[in-house]
Amino acid sequence: QVQLVESGGGLVQPGGSLRLSCAASGSIFSINAMGWYRQAPGKQRELVATIRSRGNTNYADSVKGRFTISRDNAKNTVSLQMNSLKPEDTAVYYCRADDTIFRVYWGQGTQVTVSS
Repeated sequence: QVQLVESGGGLVQPGGSLRLSCAASGSIFSINAMGWYRQAPGKQRELVATIRSRGNTNYADSVKGRFTISRDNAKNTVSLQMNSLKPEDTAVYYCRADDTIFRVYWGQGTQVTVSS
């Protein structure tokens, strides 16, 4: 089992920045990919960015050039640096981990609100 705990959400003005962090614990040796997803009110959960254990990254088109995902394998953390935030980035952001046998783990979510 893997436990994930997110931190770093909050309220920010349009154009501002936030950094989300996710700490993994438990059977961390089994983690392959980690990533961030988000869910806005009334919408389905969607991929934001993922990063594999070797560093390969993938981003949603809507965040390319504004968000950067990074991973510290020694500290078992994954972070999401979010710049040039827009109101449409408002959502609950969830950390996700996929292990080597394709089990999926989710964090509890952290609210990001972009508003003036």
